[in-house]
Amino acid sequence: MTVRFALRRLAITVALLITAPLICLPPSTAATIAASSVADAGPIGFAAVNALGQNGTTGGAGGPTVTVTTTAQFLDHIARPGPYVIQVSGTITLPTGSSDGMHNVTSDKTIIGLGSTARLVGGGLNIGLPVDDDVTSPPANAVHNVIIRNLSLSGATDDLINVQMFSHHVWIDHNDLSNGDDGAVDIKRGSDYVTVSWNRFHDHDKTLLLGHDDDNGAQDIGRLRVTYHHNYFDASDQRHPRVRFSELTHVYNNYYRDNSYGVASTNDSKILMEGNYFFSVNNPGRVDFSGDLGRIVQRDNILVDCNHAIEVRGSVPEPRTIYPYTADPASSVPTVVPAGAGVGKI
Repeated sequence: MTVRFALRRLAITVALLITAPLICLPPSTAATIAASSVADAGPIGFAAVNALGQNGTTGGAGGPTVTVTTTAQFLDHIARPGPYVIQVSGTITLPTGSSDGMHNVTSDKTIIGLGSTARLVGGGLNIGLPVDDDVTSPPANAVHNVIIRNLSLSGATDDLINVQMFSHHVWIDHNDLSNGDDGAVDIKRGSDYVTVSWNRFHDHDKTLLLGHDDDNGAQDIGRLRVTYHHNYFDASDQRHPRVRFSELTHVYNNYYRDNSYGVASTNDSKILMEGNYFFSVNNPGRVDFSGDLGRIVQRDNILVDCNHAIEVRGSVPEPRTIYPYTADPASSVPTVVPAGAGVGKI
């Protein structure tokens, strides 16, 4: 852990532990897809759900496959209409400027690194229309069906990846994300049906934001359905994720190591924390971070050398009624996740 993150961790205020849960979920039972054995078979979780006129998340499948090696080629192809599979070779530096270094990705795109050395540095990827507070339901032209895989992203002047304005069916998988100025992966403003899986996050402060702010319920309530599974939070500091208004956030089989806090649920977010492994995490799960209280149901998690228990409150929907999955035993997570998360593993 860096000195900066260590100081932040020491500054964490002790949260009130809520001890009267209302748990409505049954014990874990087997489903139909083993998460650890299908890393390259398509997304598991919300990105695989047929909804909003989109049948799962297929990215650029069916379109041309192109290999890009320069900034100009990359920016050209991510902005084109229609499906493309965009293979990134080597290091591409994204420019900053009036866009704060954020570069728009259009619908029906797969952006995938070749080998283990494909990198995007200096800027971030924006999956979504421009911000408009007056839009409170999904527009017909919302960005959708985007896959980002096997890339190292670092050094952005804003977010590394931002998903916004009712974008849906996004799969962020097997990436290495570090050292951005703001979020690593922010999902907000009515976005929906997203899976974030098998990524390594490190040397980063505000890691995962889900939900824009406490006043954005008009866009967010009933949406922000996201699955986070098999991610490695390798001494990243906070927000793993920090959630507002989510209809359901499923956080399972993630490995947390040396973090100030894990999951924060506020504004009546509904979160299931399942089969995660927390090592040396100050506060693994909390429902009173700021704003109105959220909900957390937890099952089958392991906590080692943590300063607080997982705070639990309320009930949440059962994700098995929405999509099939099988959680790995939490005891296997410290081995399975570091071995499989990040680049060069697909």
